[in-house]
Amino acid sequence: MPNAPCPIMNINLHIEQLILEGLDIPRSQRELLQATVEAELARLLSTEGLPTGWQSSVSIPPIEVTPSSNTTQMGQQIAQAVYRGMGQ
Repeated sequence: MPNAPCPIMNINLHIEQLILEGLDIPRSQRELLQATVEAELARLLSTEGLPTGWQSSVSIPPIEVTPSSNTTQMGQQIAQAVYRGMGQ
C-alpha cells in the first residue's frame, strides 16, 4: 500500500508584541528583522512540526540575543527562542 500523502496543516501564529530592549535596530532594518523572524518560524514549524507540549497561548520569557549579530542572525535567534518557548 503506497504511503498516503500527509495532510497540509495551516498554522496561524499571532505575536502580539515583540519588545527589543537594548538593541539599536535602525528603522531601515526593522522590516528585515520581522521578515527573518517570520521565515525562521515558518522553517522550524515546517521541518520540526509543532513543539512537543505546545500550547495555544504562551508568554515567552525574556531572551537574550547576541548584540553584535547582524539583523538576520538576531531574527533567527528570536524565532528559535519563540519556537522553544511554544513547547514550554
